[in-house]
Amino acid sequence: MSEEFYTLKIAGVERQLKRFAVSDSLDIAAFILFGDVELTEACAKALLDKCPEFDYIVTPEAKSIPLAYEMSRISGKKYIVARKAVKVYMDNPIEYTVRSITTQKEQTLYLGHEDGDLLKDKKILILDDVISTGESLKAVIGLVEAFGGNIVASVAPLAEGDAADRTDIVFLEKLPLFFK
Repeated sequence: MSEEFYTLKIAGVERQLKRFAVSDSLDIAAFILFGDVELTEACAKALLDKCPEFDYIVTPEAKSIPLAYEMSRISGKKYIVARKAVKVYMDNPIEYTVRSITTQKEQTLYLGHEDGDLLKDKKILILDDVISTGESLKAVIGLVEAFGGNIVASVAPLAEGDAADRTDIVFLEKLPLFFK
């Protein structure tokens, strides 16, 4: 395919990822699990094979939700979503603000006590679709720690750019950044 796409091979599945500019000097390849059941199922199984024992999965809204669901279904463990906005049903939510490469602005994540209180003294698996700068991960870690959860691993199908050199995350494949 042309250089407008990046060929990704992950968990036995191959996909052509479209490249998008995030600045004048940088493109990223878009990894989208929404609607791709085969890819979501394959990544969920492969990640669970690499994960330590856990009690709950916590994931930021929104692109990693299908993966959290599938990992929850397979493992029998509940997943909790750190939301991008406060919902009326959230009991006294805690917030954490970050700046993410894909949103290109400040992003605040929220977790209410109805879910957060479940995390106290539990083994927590933090899940995202791609770990790049680590900002979204940092927000979820902050929320889990605020509720007294014990983080056993931070996992994602892909580590983008320099994130692949990190030793504190679990991932399946490296996703390059494309500098112009």
